[in-house]
Amino acid sequence: MSTAPALTRYADLPALIGLMTGDEKHRIAAESTREVLWVLYDRVLNVSPETADDPDRDRFLLSKGHGPMTYYAVLAAKGFLDVAALRRWAAFDSPLGHHPDRTLVPGAEISSGSLGHGLGLGVGTALGLRAQGRHRPRVVVLLGDGELDEGSNHEAIAAAGRLGLDRLTAVVVDNGSATHGWPGGIGERFAREGWTARTVSGRDQDALYDALTAPHGRRPLAVVARVRPKG
Repeated sequence: MSTAPALTRYADLPALIGLMTGDEKHRIAAESTREVLWVLYDRVLNVSPETADDPDRDRFLLSKGHGPMTYYAVLAAKGFLDVAALRRWAAFDSPLGHHPDRTLVPGAEISSGSLGHGLGLGVGTALGLRAQGRHRPRVVVLLGDGELDEGSNHEAIAAAGRLGLDRLTAVVVDNGSATHGWPGGIGERFAREGWTARTVSGRDQDALYDALTAPHGRRPLAVVARVRPKG
């Protein structure tokens, strides 16, 4: 008897995401993170279900917590979650809510959904690891461009650059939802505060991987992942 293949590939993400219904208003936001999340968990982050409590693991912080369907799908594909749990997401007794809860979702480092908090938490996490003498773990924060309208991010960007938090990476999914924008673009906003900034297509997995892994000196790294036409 043949068995169905496990849903563990990038090509399986649409099927996994399709198991979760009832939050269609955030589906576009969720889809915009698909390639970024896959590249991070498949090729970049040093974390797995077996090492989720290892103090030297990499930390991934989902600041873009609205519409976490793709995040849950990737966690399921990588073994953090049971695929069956996706079918009951957002049900009364399900651990998978419309916003991730770190006390309920295996592998989640922070609770999110109130936009604008993740980068500040990432700065604090990176500082805490530095104070402990842990220089190997990487802290990666995934934000949406609209979050950069929040004042807390101005402070976090400035502090990280001045403190030289080279183990901190901010990935900004740019789908054109920011209200105010930034002269010169999002990357320039980070670069002016002492970050290494790179802008790539958010749909090009190889470009994302290269941007996330190329040396960036003793500076925090910002990768802007564009998922909209230039204009």
